[in-house]
Amino acid sequence: MIVRAAAKADLPGILDIYNDAVLNTTATADYEVQSMTARAEWLATRQRLGLAVLVAEEEGQVVGWSSLSPYQPRYGYRFTAEDSVYIAADWRGRGVGKLLLSALVDESRGAGLHSLIAKIDCQNTASIRLHTGCGFEQVGLLKQVVYKFDRWLDVAYLQLMLDGGEPNG
Repeated sequence: MIVRAAAKADLPGILDIYNDAVLNTTATADYEVQSMTARAEWLATRQRLGLAVLVAEEEGQVVGWSSLSPYQPRYGYRFTAEDSVYIAADWRGRGVGKLLLSALVDESRGAGLHSLIAKIDCQNTASIRLHTGCGFEQVGLLKQVVYKFDRWLDVAYLQLMLDGGEPNG
């Protein structure tokens, strides 16, 4: 298995994995599946901003992806990013998430980021375990802020402090 920067050719695999998560999990608060056009714009925006999008590939198939997003649009937050990790249903629990998140952390350090934030449904214990296993610490909890699948979800905030980021940069 290889982990590498995502390319436009990876968008069908990325989209399939994300849309499955929309329809079947609480990993995202989205209700509607995305179009290829929307996902292409998403990738182009991250590439323009210099934010990593990585894929895990096995025998030519995208089996997972991870990405960085701006945490907040205001300039003062420019050294903080939010991470996302999505794995194809039949590849979950096989170490793909750890490969992707570890590589994303390395990319974040290389990009000079200071802090990574993960927002995770509190019942998604696999994602919480993945993040804490990569050094994230839970720093907050927001109660009942997401409504999906006819129930309220609490969201845990996890954070990883990195060594990068220039206060005057």
